[in-house]
Order: sequence, then structure tokens, then C-alpha cells
Amino acid sequence: MAKLVAILATTHHPFYYRTSQLAPQEAPPFAAEWVRRVEAYRETLTRARPDVLVMVGSDHFHQLWLDNMPQFLVGKAPFYDGNWENEVREFGMPKLLLRGDEELSAYMLREGIDRGFDLAFSNELRVDHSITCPIFTVRPQNDLPIVPIYTNIFAPPLPRPERFVQLGRTIREVIEAWPSHLRVAVIGTGHLSLELGGPRQFGPTGPDPEFDAKAVEWIAQGDIDGCLAGVSLDSLHEPGNATHGFMDFMLMMGIAGHARADYADNLSLFHTMEAYFTWYPEPDLLDGPPLTSRGSLL
Repeated sequence: MAKLVAILATTHHPFYYRTSQLAPQEAPPFAAEWVRRVEAYRETLTRARPDVLVMVGSDHFHQLWLDNMPQFLVGKAPFYDGNWENEVREFGMPKLLLRGDEELSAYMLREGIDRGFDLAFSNELRVDHSITCPIFTVRPQNDLPIVPIYTNIFAPPLPRPERFVQLGRTIREVIEAWPSHLRVAVIGTGHLSLELGGPRQFGPTGPDPEFDAKAVEWIAQGDIDGCLAGVSLDSLHEPGNATHGFMDFMLMMGIAGHARADYADNLSLFHTMEAYFTWYPEPDLLDGPPLTSRGSLL
């Protein structure tokens, strides 16, 4: 059976790529530390030696719109174009071509449906920065096939937080049941507190540092029960109008189970808290000694 070798949950800041490419004299004062944190986090995936990446994100109204909005969608294509024109223009991201794993996509769909999730699918999916940002941060060589999974965090009616956790558990079950010799890593991206287009956008920190601190603690400690008790679809409006992206973090907690994160780090930037978590379901499958950094193995 396939081996689930790593679970990564992270934010997806669209300005990271351009910031990381700037010369020191042109970069903002936080750039060097941001790049250092990301490069340390990258090692948590490298040492797991994955063969394929299951990638969880959310379309930012690029391909999916109100005329046809699935709650959960699996990409089922041999290749995926990455990044849209506004992401190239506004964030300085290059366009990408990502290879797909059609066999795992088909297995994820069949098994997911049989386990209680009526998953949608797309044979012509173009992914945006919720999928491409972690390629830039943790796999910049873009050399592994992917299975993208999109969740609806923007267009009500949304699935409830409990449903995201349940889907995470199902994704893990499906991967561990896949009759393959391959090593699979799951990378999911979301938000902590976030305001888009509102009065709290682009502040000196995320719009709700208190929520961010609680969220980081829930994730790092694997406190699914505390997290479910502390958030609801209604309450997630309060930390910022785009904070429902936190439910993708909850999905990743569902994959990890009630385990403490093996690696946890966060960095407060203008207008967001960046966060980086990794779990290793089977540490014996890893390469090398424990990592050493501020966010080293807990």
C-alpha cells in the first residue's frame, strides 16, 4: 500500500515569490527572515522523499464561480496550468505547468464517493496560488505529480468546519488504502485571520492576533476537539472577512488526527500571520537527523 510520509499545513501568501526574488537592497526589512523560515520549512518535505503530492487549496473565483460552485472538487487531469493573469500581474508569479497523477486522482474520487463524499471533478482544472504558492515554497523544482483538491471557503452555503475535518480523515484513509508502492505527501494551504477588501486589510499584523494565537496552538497541539468547539461558520467572520480559509487548516488537522505537529513555526507579517506545520505519520520513513531551527521538531 502507499505510504503517507508527510502532512504539511501552511498559509499561502501570494507575495512570497516576488519578495524572495528581490535583491537585498530592494527587499523589505522582513524579507530575509521570511525566506529563512520558508527554506527551513522546505526541509520538512524534502526529508520525507515523496513521490506524489496531494494538494489541498481553494479557488479564488478564477475557474469556479457562482454559476457552478462545488463544495469539494478533485482535479483529474494529466497536466495543470498554474496561475492566472491577475496573479502574474499583481503578485509577480510566473505561470507554471504541473504534472498530474491521474491514477491517484481516479482512486481518490472513487473511494471518496464510496466513503460518503460526493466529490466533484474536473478534467480541465487550472490551479491558482493556493496550489502554486506551496510549490514555490516547499518544492520549487516542481518535479512531482500532483492531485489537487479544491474546497469551497468563499461562496455560501459553505460546508461546516466538522465536514472539513471529516474530509481530512477520509483523504488519509484513501491514501493509506491506495494499492501503490509510492510515497505520498499531503500539502494543504489556508488562512489564519484574514481581511480582504475590508477596513482591517493591510494592517501591521493579521486582523485578529488573538485568534491567530489560538489557531496556532490548536494546530500545533492537534487539538481538533478544542478547535471544533471554538469555531463555527458564524464565528469565523469575526477575525476577518476571509478567515473561513482556516477550515482548510482544519481539514489538514483531520488528516493528521489528534497528533501534535512534529514541526511548527509562525511569522507575523504585514496583514497576516504566516504559519508552517508538518506531521510525520511514520517517522521511521524519514531521511536524516531531526531538524534544527526555531521551528524544529517539537
